[in-house]
Amino acid sequence: MNPDTINTLVARGALFVANHSGGKDSQAMLIKLLERVPAKQLLVVHATLGEIEWEGALELAQKQAADAGVPFVVARAYWKDGSDKTFLNMAKHRFADRPDVPSFPSSSQRQCTSDLKRGPIQREILRFMKARKLKLVVNCAGMRADESRDRSKLEPFVHLNQQLNKQGKPKNALARAGREAYEWLPIHTLTTKQVFAVIRDAGQEPHPAYAAGNERLSCVFCIMGSRNDLAHGARARPDLFAKYVAMEKATGYTMHMSRKPLAELVREARL
Repeated sequence: MNPDTINTLVARGALFVANHSGGKDSQAMLIKLLERVPAKQLLVVHATLGEIEWEGALELAQKQAADAGVPFVVARAYWKDGSDKTFLNMAKHRFADRPDVPSFPSSSQRQCTSDLKRGPIQREILRFMKARKLKLVVNCAGMRADESRDRSKLEPFVHLNQQLNKQGKPKNALARAGREAYEWLPIHTLTTKQVFAVIRDAGQEPHPAYAAGNERLSCVFCIMGSRNDLAHGARARPDLFAKYVAMEKATGYTMHMSRKPLAELVREARL
């Protein structure tokens, strides 16, 4: 990416959207965005996961946005009847419809990301743009190369209008209907140590779950979470832990990508 590309998009009045989970990477990303993008051209969107996300994550994202004078929107997932779509009732529905296939998402079929985060966030971005008659958007996420092999291979900057489906139309809805859209990973090259330094140097504090030992922050029990994080989640939210264990028993499938029962993974972490 040409270093001047972002400056050009700012000058053109682009809307920059910060996808904010309440975690350290989202927090550092918004800090870095504010160094380059005027607050009036920013929007912070938080995809709420309800009871399965860490308490205080939404509030941290909301406060950071408010302190910077940036609009804040909460995105929620719904079923067709208007009821809340959640990780646990997704597993329940899937088991009822197809008991012969795994009820929980996997690393290759991450419905939890597409249905609970990406889709609802995109809906709110489109709603915000329509209300303000905007046609140029840069969707920003805090994914970093340091996190995993897969994320190290991600392109830090993508022109979504150039990613077409078989019908020759943009795959991403943000790039349709005459809109010009990009995806940007502003902190893709930062290490974990650098992320915490960005937060500290800005005079901010990350979510308290990190100080308590968590490595990552999203769902309390993530399908790709480390044993350490799962055990911490079980200590912090025994009520939620019991719900996950009960769902695993009811469906006969395991939530974690290791395909080990959640209770066993938590036991192993405590040994």
